[in-house]
Amino acid sequence: MELQNQISSALLKKRKREKIEDVRGPYYRDTTAIIHSSPFRRLKHKTQVFFAPSNDHICTRMEHCLHVSSIASTICKGLGLDSEIAWAIGMGHDLGHTPFGHTGEKILSAKMQKAGFPAFEHEVNSLRVVDFLTAHGKGLNLTYAVRDGIACHNGEQLVQSIKPTFVVRELEQIISRKGLVPATYEGVVVRFSDTIAYLGRDFEDACRLGIISEEQLPEQVTRILGRRNADIIDTLVNDIIEHSNESAGISFSDEIFPSVQEMIKFNYQSIYKSPMLEGYERYFTRLLTLILDYLTFLLETYGYREELYVQEKNMLAMGFYHHLMDMHEEYEQRDGNVGRLIYDYVAGMSDNFCLDCANEILKPEHLNDSIEHSLTGKWFDAR
Repeated sequence: MELQNQISSALLKKRKREKIEDVRGPYYRDTTAIIHSSPFRRLKHKTQVFFAPSNDHICTRMEHCLHVSSIASTICKGLGLDSEIAWAIGMGHDLGHTPFGHTGEKILSAKMQKAGFPAFEHEVNSLRVVDFLTAHGKGLNLTYAVRDGIACHNGEQLVQSIKPTFVVRELEQIISRKGLVPATYEGVVVRFSDTIAYLGRDFEDACRLGIISEEQLPEQVTRILGRRNADIIDTLVNDIIEHSNESAGISFSDEIFPSVQEMIKFNYQSIYKSPMLEGYERYFTRLLTLILDYLTFLLETYGYREELYVQEKNMLAMGFYHHLMDMHEEYEQRDGNVGRLIYDYVAGMSDNFCLDCANEILKPEHLNDSIEHSLTGKWFDAR
């Protein structure tokens, strides 16, 4: 079955700023822009499900994006769709994720709402990243098709079938993911691929970490989908290719979908609600609160006075000051104020950088340097 979007190619390829395309084509060019961006680089140190794993084989947010792109590209090839659109959407769909995965998102969202901002949603923030937060306020200038797919990729809300809207909307006006449906078949494919990518991999990682065992997977899931991540992906990809059509849209079959629902239910109860993951929330709340409060103090107390930031003698204060100077005019122009800058800055942090920032606030490296240069500090019994 080959499917075709009911939107003109010219509209799908449209960018905010006109650009003379090159040999890469518009959508592969979007992929390269994403790959070379700073937000994409940081994904290698952002939690997918399991925080700061010492095991190199546990999935990170960057790996998840690669998995989504490869799965979506395969489905698009099977349906006669543009795999390059899907690849670009998949690579960019989680650029707006917070540190510490969905736990970090939940914490930051509560903080933002308390401060009078809309709830934080990583889908909407991913669009904000590619449109505004990257390249000193210029964004990546991606095509409409890719921007729409990024904003509408919410794969957490599982449904059996989705038809694209084929409507070109003002993406800048989006403030919530609620009710969003992608404009293209490729965007819908990525939405399904997001689910497929984490379904078996989260289970596999949880088994590797000893949170659950393979034998706990429900018999219905094992029999219909398989037990290994590779088998689950293969089953679901082929099912979508075989059962998607113009009438249903992109779709799981009636035979497969109940098992997908069953596995998501199992993962939620056994993995995402496990004591191990739920125990992180209190710790991450304290951590993010510490950083947000400190940055708020800096901005409200020091404003744009560099010498005051210098006196803090830590990397976070100076890094934040330079970011503030780079972006404050862009925030004033776009948002009318810099109120959201702190939350965007923290949302962009990797897990590792977040931990380093907390250390800098509580015990700046310059204090260690002072001790190293002190004989009574280094050799405390010398006298």
